[in-house]
Amino acid sequence: MNWRKSTYSDGGDGDTCVEIAALAARISVRDSKVPARASLSFHTSAFTAFIESVKQGRKTS
Repeated sequence: MNWRKSTYSDGGDGDTCVEIAALAARISVRDSKVPARASLSFHTSAFTAFIESVKQGRKTS
């Protein structure tokens, strides 16, 4: 998988963020500090809706 960190990652060594990888119909998310551990996977539409809600400042449940 091609993991990417946010351009908003913390300064310094940049290890205080999450990374994402886009798959065919899913988005995987992992902790950049422990990349060997399990990742979470979400359907692309659900992840996109979550990101849009965050951008607009809405609370998600």
